[in-house]
Amino acid sequence: MSNPATPPRSLAEALRARDDASLAVLLRARPDLITPVPTDLTQLATRAGTRASVLRALERLDRFALQAAEALAVAGDPASYQELLGLMAGDDGDPAVAAALPRALGALRNQALVWGDDDRLRLVRTAREVLAPSPQYPSPTGLGPTVREATSGMSPGRIQEIVADAGLPSTHDSVSAVDALTKLFGHRKKMAKLLAAAPAESREVLGRLVWGPPYGQVTPEPAAHLRWLLDRGLLLPTVPGTVVLPREVALHLRGGRAHREPEPVPPAVEPTATHRPQVVDATAAGQAYTALATVEELLKDWDEGGPAVLRAGGLSVRDLKRTAVALDVPEPIAAFWVELAYAAGLLASDGEADERYAATPAYDEWLDRPPGERWAQLAAAWLTATRTSGLVGGRDAKDRALSALGPGLDRSAAPEVRHRVLTLLATLPEGTAPAAESVLARLRWERPLRGPQVGVPPRERSRAWGSQDDLRSRLARWTLTEAELLGVTGRGSLSAHGRTLLGAPPAEKAQEKGKGQGQEPSGPGPGDKLPVHHHHPALALEPLSPPEQAVAAAAAGRLLAPLLPEPLDHVLLQADLTAVAPGPLRRPLADALGVLADVESKGGATVYRFTPASVRRALDAGRTATDLHAFLTTHSRTPVPQPLAYLIDDVARRHGHLRVGAASAYVRCDDDTVLNEIMADKRAAALRLRRLAPTVLATQADPATLLEGLRAMGYAPAAESAEGDVLIARAHAHRTPPRTAPEPVPDGPPAPDATLLAAAIRAIRAGDLAATTPRKPVGTAARGGELPRTTAAETLATMQAAVLTGDTLWIGYVNAEGTASQRVIAPIRVEGGFVTAYDHTADEVRTYPLHRVTGVAELAED
Repeated sequence: MSNPATPPRSLAEALRARDDASLAVLLRARPDLITPVPTDLTQLATRAGTRASVLRALERLDRFALQAAEALAVAGDPASYQELLGLMAGDDGDPAVAAALPRALGALRNQALVWGDDDRLRLVRTAREVLAPSPQYPSPTGLGPTVREATSGMSPGRIQEIVADAGLPSTHDSVSAVDALTKLFGHRKKMAKLLAAAPAESREVLGRLVWGPPYGQVTPEPAAHLRWLLDRGLLLPTVPGTVVLPREVALHLRGGRAHREPEPVPPAVEPTATHRPQVVDATAAGQAYTALATVEELLKDWDEGGPAVLRAGGLSVRDLKRTAVALDVPEPIAAFWVELAYAAGLLASDGEADERYAATPAYDEWLDRPPGERWAQLAAAWLTATRTSGLVGGRDAKDRALSALGPGLDRSAAPEVRHRVLTLLATLPEGTAPAAESVLARLRWERPLRGPQVGVPPRERSRAWGSQDDLRSRLARWTLTEAELLGVTGRGSLSAHGRTLLGAPPAEKAQEKGKGQGQEPSGPGPGDKLPVHHHHPALALEPLSPPEQAVAAAAAGRLLAPLLPEPLDHVLLQADLTAVAPGPLRRPLADALGVLADVESKGGATVYRFTPASVRRALDAGRTATDLHAFLTTHSRTPVPQPLAYLIDDVARRHGHLRVGAASAYVRCDDDTVLNEIMADKRAAALRLRRLAPTVLATQADPATLLEGLRAMGYAPAAESAEGDVLIARAHAHRTPPRTAPEPVPDGPPAPDATLLAAAIRAIRAGDLAATTPRKPVGTAARGGELPRTTAAETLATMQAAVLTGDTLWIGYVNAEGTASQRVIAPIRVEGGFVTAYDHTADEVRTYPLHRVTGVAELAED
């Protein structure tokens, strides 16, 4: 075991010196390290240094912590804290940088990207390889190679010439010459004197290269001002025709700073407008009601079977346009509502041979729930969904169109971005709407690297962040729009039920904790995931766990419920054959009125219009004229207008006078004069009717075509069954088999809970004990981490002796699956071919078959 007073010699030793709380912070920030659980701390350190894991950790750093890592990548290895501070704050110093650097360095240490004491800071090797300069491009800081790296292939004679031209005495070897040149470039006064003698054109060239990229092109015969720089080593050749500005020279010109603009403080979220909280909540409640009505209207429109499923999956462009027209919204908004219903489990494909989209059985359950609970289900589904409707209409990496409800819409970053945008809104005073660009700037500071951004030259990286094509920026913009549509925000400000949906504290507490927001880096490093209900919401970078989210959504629904309009049980009938619903109607009334009349306009008040076709539709559904008169009288606050009563009676009098059945189809009527009129009508020619009897006409057309043809001619026929009974054309609700809502696609392994963390740390500690405890050699000694090897007799004898003496043993063990492991055990009894012992690795008493023990060794006394 290492001495705690001795500086760690490796990342494994540094992790071994950590306490359990510090290890928990690391594993919570980088859950990929315990998938699966490492056998010991050496394996944990090895896994923490793999390229994939390091890249993922770098992607989750904020801008200033990333700048600190970039500075360490161009510093010495190891580097002191003062050297790092000099690279970050420059020769003149920067109080803000000095104040923020301990937090940034703490974040890097927490995530095991940096280890060592303050006088020997080491960036893990993989991170240094990613962030340090390479022949293809410079460091993200814009710095190039050191003098030693740039002169590695240069002839000794040329190096001595450069040393002499720089005014330094010649040396006996190239190593000392390069050291002398490096010391010159790092000496502020001597370098200032050297540059003061440089031609103005030479200083101009250095000025163009100082902030990167540090590479430039030269001709075989460079100009005099370039030759002056080359002769003194201020520019060094790399490949023919290319020169580079050495890192030491660039740092002198920059005043010692590795970055042009260190960003120790996150940009503040700027407000644009302020409204009264009551106005915000009322507006959000109105949007929430509209959201419920829109989803209901969408699925009612697809009640008898929705659009067909494309062969590749998803909704066709034509069907999306039809849906947008039916909902009276633009196509991107229609795609949002369709995807929201799908995410909430209310919509799915039916799985039939002729596959179509339809409502699920869960939709009927959803309809029966109170409005607040229905909204909570939609809001919770939206907040955690990885499917992103904003991508609909775009192209994927293979240039295939992305369609609504189709594949390729999952973006694992979407839940985190949605949650983070809303928590930033929660930090503002109640009723305050933020500027969208300031929200985007804050997100860029918190996550400057994403995926392919790692290892990209800094100019390209910054250009990508500023473009509209950046995914996180687009997700943030879509979040602001979708939150308003769903009623989470009102007039751009987070509502009270929106705060509750996040699990955030009340606005008053958030304002008290958020004082100085934008002035100080808030809270722990980016690797610390803190529950939102225990801390200020600005600190929570991850969505809530599913149980916490369910509780928060239910509370938000209860808070919203009193703000939603109360459903009405009446309408106002008018003389122009319309009915006005001054608010939302109760569902039985709305369903019945939707059959009897057509919706003419929507809004705060819905206008229904009665037409002969709509009245006939109600009669086809089995209602009689008496039923319709009684219905209108019961539910109208105004008298039933005479024109509407006449319309119902007139359509009812003619309804069913003609009867259509299957011949292929026939028409029969007791009044033969009506049939004579039909036969004489030129519009009936397409039906090819012929008279079978004075009161019966027949045709080869099917009954449905015959019904539509006669209705188009102005008649009101009724369909009848084979027994002669009138068929009631009641709408048939089509439902899919039971379906589950789509599961979000996680962004890497899920964050471990406290129980898993405790068990993982206990197992790692025990495995590390087994791997590092000194052992006495017995039988064939284990070498290089191999399992101990002893004969069965030696194993049995050592076990029995340990039972008597109470000693602790180190054993090799192979389980039933053939997996080998090392364990430290304290034997309690040996009998029947089994050993029962306290297993330090598992921290519990276990029984092992002796035939699976490969060998045993006693622990050394020290």
